[in-house]
Amino acid sequence: MKSELLAVLTVREAAQLLRLSLPSVYTGISNGEIPSIRVGRRILVPRIALEAFLARAGERER
Repeated sequence: MKSELLAVLTVREAAQLLRLSLPSVYTGISNGEIPSIRVGRRILVPRIALEAFLARAGERER
């Protein structure tokens, strides 16, 4: 299944989408900059929250 069809992304998929390293994404999640949810031991990033994160980041650069 293609990741663009999923409502949530794994940390690895989020890193690929953001073009960041895995440690950078984990750091962003741990400081609350990148929204995430924990399901058992898995950390997932909601696609909608990630898009909102990108929109906020884009506004800061303007």
